[in-house]
Amino acid sequence: MYEQNTPPDESAAQRQDAIDINDFVFAATGARVRRLTLPDGEHWFPAADVARHLGYTNTRQALQMHVAANWQKRLSEFARGVYTADTLSKLAGHRLQKSMKMVNLKGLVQLVNGCTKPECEPFKVWVSEVIETIQRDGSYSLEPAPIQPAPSGGTAYVMPQQVADAIVRLEERNVRADEMLLAFQEERGELLREISLSQTVIADALQQIANALAHPAARPRPAAVPKLTPQELLAAWKEKNLVVTEDIHAVAAYLAPALLRGGARYRLEEIAGRTGLAQSRVYDCVRMLLKRGCMRQQGCTPEGAPVYVLP
Repeated sequence: MYEQNTPPDESAAQRQDAIDINDFVFAATGARVRRLTLPDGEHWFPAADVARHLGYTNTRQALQMHVAANWQKRLSEFARGVYTADTLSKLAGHRLQKSMKMVNLKGLVQLVNGCTKPECEPFKVWVSEVIETIQRDGSYSLEPAPIQPAPSGGTAYVMPQQVADAIVRLEERNVRADEMLLAFQEERGELLREISLSQTVIADALQQIANALAHPAARPRPAAVPKLTPQELLAAWKEKNLVVTEDIHAVAAYLAPALLRGGARYRLEEIAGRTGLAQSRVYDCVRMLLKRGCMRQQGCTPEGAPVYVLP
């Protein structure tokens, strides 16, 4: 942080007749605050310089909220008599425009004190130091550092300890933030790899399903059950002693063809009429076939006839 002072060979008379302009540079961040000194010695500062480094997003609003109206002016409001060719050249060299809002020392103090953000505290301390020194000595400069760079490298200045401490804290915070960001990126990368792997597995499974649907012949089919004839079915029942009497055999012989076709749907009276047995005897035979597991009943038809199927 340093002040670019007016060249020493300029006379006092010239400084009284023209506006003097200096730059203060905050060494911690390189922030620049421009100072304009009127012929009567009053100091004014561009509000935008300070507002920007304090974190104000709207300079005009910051001035309305924190700075009294009589402590702020536009650069164009100063007496036109001081706008000499030399002054205009200085304004252009320091990129000062006549439309800029300026604040005096009191306005600068209000603007700085209005900021409550912790991260701008070193800048506030530095501005307070600049203001105090200007009011006391009329100028501001830093003590040159004990070790200077090469002659062509300019002049080095001593950095205040509170500024150096602030820089260290900022660097430590930046290191921690970088470590957290790196850990997050690694975790995110691992999660993306797991998602990608899951998507690959799902895609393979879906492809296998699609292939199976597209080529049904390739799917394994259940072994075909050999078809029985009614005579073979009756012989199997008889071999297992499921059909033990001639009456039961007669009823079973009548039901077997329909059972092999998917189901027998006969009333008791119909079976009795076909076999020549009494309806009560047919009832007993059917119960015996059901009990021995030759067939099972699966509901009834809408007309009320029982439906018998193979087990």
